[in-house]
Parts: sequence; structure tokens; C-alpha cells
Amino acid sequence: MQQNNSTTEFILLGLTQDPMKKKMVFVIFFIFYLGTVVGNLLIVVTIKTSRTLGSPMYYFLFYLSLADSCFSTSTAPRLIVDSLSAKNIITYNECMTQVFALHFFGCMEVLVLILMAFDRYVAICKPLHYPTIMSRRVCTILIVLAWIGSFIHSIAQIILALRLPFCGPSLIDHYCCDLQPLLKLACMDTYVINLLLVSNSGAICSSSFVILMISYIVILHSLRNHSAEGRKKALSTCTSHIIVVIIFFGPCIFIYTRPPTTFPMDKMVAVFYTIGTPFLNPLIYTLRNAEVKNAMKKLWHIKITSESRR
Repeated sequence: MQQNNSTTEFILLGLTQDPMKKKMVFVIFFIFYLGTVVGNLLIVVTIKTSRTLGSPMYYFLFYLSLADSCFSTSTAPRLIVDSLSAKNIITYNECMTQVFALHFFGCMEVLVLILMAFDRYVAICKPLHYPTIMSRRVCTILIVLAWIGSFIHSIAQIILALRLPFCGPSLIDHYCCDLQPLLKLACMDTYVINLLLVSNSGAICSSSFVILMISYIVILHSLRNHSAEGRKKALSTCTSHIIVVIIFFGPCIFIYTRPPTTFPMDKMVAVFYTIGTPFLNPLIYTLRNAEVKNAMKKLWHIKITSESRR
């Protein structure tokens, strides 16, 4: 990757410089990251191997869990390793790679959440046309478009990052590389680039949140025409989705839709949506979904049975 300045590496200040607190950071986020990877991969394996989870909703959940694992991996391992290091150096190329991965999988999660909301809308509001509208071919095309959209968004972020000249201090007051902390180090007027950032990431977060909330309001309003049992099942599914939307988009909107100012809680807010949300998603989708729990039980029963026969 070609750089356009004299800076070849940065120093990440992380969440804290206190040695004791750094050990706590290591323990806490190692547990969080391990839980995220295990939980999301368990959902991925369960959906892939289960015959009862073949509907479009679980097809999209498969990709949401995959995006969650990769999204958390783009930041958490670096934070965990750096918590044991005295000087947390990240090279320019590694920094740019992290910016790309962070926005690629973050955007993928946003687009998959929109697809899941669209799936629920069709299933509840247009049940007779559901098999035709949400066919496997259509779902595959939608996922491919989500991958392409995520790639375009990430390329746009990288182009903005590569335009930043760095010629002064190389201390990044963050635990990962992102455009906001990099803007503070650039030796140029970053007003235009910040405006582009807000119009890109900020607009995606805000518009997606509004679209999702409107869609779920429409869905919940249409549930009054369903039977009590159908209304209860649909309400349970939609509630899970709404919880995920709020806990993911709230911090994103806070970070990406404001002027380039710094707040003390910025790093903790970023931790919540880059590490916290991917950790919570498997819990939300398994604890509130009987079909996923039953499929997991069958998967483990088959595995234990096959192991005992050996």
C-alpha cells in the first residue's frame, strides 16, 4: 500500500496506560472476544448443519454471525495483545488495513440487519407472496449486493485515509485505527474530509437506523391482524431484531454523525459497538429463539451420540 507522507508507524494509546488496568483489560476483553467467536461460530455451524433452519431469516442470521465474528476480530485481538505490551506500535499499512476491515464488516452488519428487517416485513405483511419474493436465488443476490456495498463503502474510507498527510506526533488516542482519531494527527485542514466522513459513514448509520425503525413500526402495526399465537411468535422475533438495531446503531450514530470533537467516552462507546454488540448478538438470537436453541440441542446430541459410539 502506497503511503503519501513520512509517517511509517503509529502508537496506539489504548484504553488505559495504567499497568494494573491493562491487565484487567486483557482479561475482560479476552473473555468477551472468546465468547464472541465461540457464540457466533456456534450459530454459523448450527444454521449450516440444521435442516430446520433453512428459511431466509436464518440464512441472513448466518451472515450476520459471520460478519460479527470478523467485525470483532478487526479490533479485539489488537486490543488484547496491546494490553500486555509496553509500547503499542502499529505500522501505517496495518493501520490502513484495520480501517478497511473495520468499515467493511461494520457496513456488512448494517446491510444484513436491513435484509433481516426486509425479510420480516415480507413474512408478516405479505405472507402469501413470501416464498416467491424471498426465494433462495433472491436472498443470494441480496447478500452478494451487501458484500459489494460493503466493499465500496470501505474503499471510500480508505481513499479518505490515504489522503491524510502525517508529519507530526504519531500518538493515536484510541485502541484501533479509524478515521476520526487519524484526522486529529493529520497536518492539514480536515474539515472537508470530516464532512465526507459524516456524509458517508454518518449518513449510512442514520439513514439505516431510520429505515429499520420505520420498517419495524410497520411490522408491529400489521401484527394486530394476526392470531394471538402468530402475533406472539412474530413479536418475539422482531423484538430481538429491534434490540440489536438499537445497541448497534446508537453508538455508531454517536461516533460518525458529529464534528471532529473529542469526548471522554468516545473509546468506550467504540468498544461497545465493535466488541460489545458482536458479543451480545449470539445471546440475543439464541436465548430468545426457540428454533435456534432446539437446533443447537440436536446438534450437540448428535455429536455426543456419535462420539459415544466410537
